[in-house]
Amino acid sequence: MIAFLNGILHSKSEEECIIDVQGVGYRVEISSQTLQTLPETGKEIRILIYHHITDNDQRLFGFASSKEKNLFERLITVKGIGPKLGLTILSGMPAANLMEAIVTQNTAALSKISGIGKKTAERMCLELKDKLFDENQPSVATGSTEQRSRFEEATSALEALGFKKRDAEQAVQKIAAANPKISVSDIVKSALSSMNR
Repeated sequence: MIAFLNGILHSKSEEECIIDVQGVGYRVEISSQTLQTLPETGKEIRILIYHHITDNDQRLFGFASSKEKNLFERLITVKGIGPKLGLTILSGMPAANLMEAIVTQNTAALSKISGIGKKTAERMCLELKDKLFDENQPSVATGSTEQRSRFEEATSALEALGFKKRDAEQAVQKIAAANPKISVSDIVKSALSSMNR
């Protein structure tokens, strides 16, 4: 399995880039978020890879950050969302807005993404609301792979959604004090509504 590629950016377009790794050109499918971070062609690049293998095909999906890759890996666990649609979803909405829409179960916003109907949007919310900020999985908020407490993950998630660290910490402490067993996504959802988002 390929975990990352380090080489020269040979070419790039809306949906893919080709990376020259010591004379071998790897075709990597990318989201618009990753495309925006790519350097000029001819420059050195390091890109994280999700290596998708089926019985009759192999495809490489590339990500500029581990946060985006971790979010993609959560998205493709949803029934009916494959890697191609996962990239389309990441291209359709900034990661912070996507996470907020899932946590707050804003199916109307999710349905505006190309290829996502009302049923798929509802399924995304249902299946991901507890998986999105699972502290036992690589973080979609920070990109970190080490284990974190529920409260650290909730704070990181709120920061990723645009809150100041101090405000996020205070909100998490207040919510957790009232309900110590609360899940990360419920902390985030409560914080979003209490902070009028």
